[in-house]
Amino acid sequence: MRLSTTGRYAVMAMVDLARHSSGAPVALADIAERQEISLSYLEQLFAKLRRGGLVRSVRGPGGGYLLGHPAVELRISDIILAVDEPIRATRCASGSPAGCRSNRSRCMTHDLWEELGNQIHLFLSSVSLADVVSNKILGTSGHVHQQQAAIPPIGAQMRPIAAPAPAE
Repeated sequence: MRLSTTGRYAVMAMVDLARHSSGAPVALADIAERQEISLSYLEQLFAKLRRGGLVRSVRGPGGGYLLGHPAVELRISDIILAVDEPIRATRCASGSPAGCRSNRSRCMTHDLWEELGNQIHLFLSSVSLADVVSNKILGTSGHVHQQQAAIPPIGAQMRPIAAPAPAE
C-alpha cells in the first residue's frame, strides 16, 4: 500500500487546522510553519480541499481557512480522496478486469492486495478528524513504542538474576 506524501500532508494540515482554529480562520503560513510543509504546496492542497467542500476560505485581514464541516463529520478517507489520492494496494486499475501483468492477467495475489486496500479504506472511513485531533487513534503503535522503550536492545549487557540461596 502506498499512501503518498500528498495524502499524508493533507491530513496533517487538516488536523492542524482543526486543532488551531477555535472558530477563527487559520492562515496557511501558520500551518506551513508548524507542520514544516511548503506554503506553495499547502496552497495547492487547500485549493483541492476547498473544491471538495472540506474547508472554506476567509479573505481579508485575519483571513485564512476554516473547516467546511464539524471535525466530527470529516472522515480521514474524505481528506485523502479530496486531494485525488486513491487508496489502493494493487498495481492494477481499481475495478478493471485487466491485470497488471504484461499479458494483462491478474497476479496470484491480486485479491489479497485488493482486499487490503478495501480494509484500509474502511479504517480511514471510520476515523474522524475529531478522533485524530483528540488523540483517540493511539492504536497499538503507541503501546509498542512504550514497550520497546522498556526492552533493552539486542546485545545489551544484561545483569544475571541472582539465584536464591540454597536452603540448609
